[in-house]
Amino acid sequence: MLSLLSTSLNPSLHTHRTYVVSSGDNFSALKAAEFEREIEQKYAPAVAAAGVGVSNSRSMSKQSDGVQRGYDIRWVPRARRIHQSLLTTPGSACMCLWACFGVLRGDRHRLRPDDSAVAAASPSSSSAAEWTYGKESRAWEERYQYPDLIIANGPGTAVLIILASLVLRFFACKGTEGKMRSIYIESWARVKKLSLSGRILRTAGMVNRFMVQWEGLARNGAEFRGVLVH
Repeated sequence: MLSLLSTSLNPSLHTHRTYVVSSGDNFSALKAAEFEREIEQKYAPAVAAAGVGVSNSRSMSKQSDGVQRGYDIRWVPRARRIHQSLLTTPGSACMCLWACFGVLRGDRHRLRPDDSAVAAASPSSSSAAEWTYGKESRAWEERYQYPDLIIANGPGTAVLIILASLVLRFFACKGTEGKMRSIYIESWARVKKLSLSGRILRTAGMVNRFMVQWEGLARNGAEFRGVLVH
């Protein structure tokens, strides 16, 4: 996913990024933090020259133009663990779905206090204490915006965060109009048939665009644009 963003992300346009990580996946969180450092080093001079500030804060920041900047890493429970019984999967999936609602609504659930390795890899301007769980404050609610675009691939968590976005839009929650469009990118490893997540999302028509990385899968509404994510 980061390889795709590295070729298309412009922080002057995509001013705030939120990375959603399943619990226990410290590697992905570390890679996201490293990627943001690279973005800061690559684009900071050009963006500053254009008069658009870049924030390396892991929390929401709001500059004079009222635009949120920076990035977040959010944790959600795994929808289903490897070899987890199908009997207990509905319970874990519901927990993941509830957490996804929180992510989309802006609940301040970031890194847990024991994730020191990930905190160490993130910008030094913020302390690890800023990454603990806490209830969202009124000030946070006032400056939070729903995401413009959701890009997902692979695991069951992708289905649930897209489902959460559809529910919020269905009930026309305040601030959701024109927000949370979605793109699903099927795994490069899926050569002959779609993953379970992919089959659910495509069959139900839950995403705005459905991308595959093998031309043989480009049917029934799926789009092929070459290799996007390894």
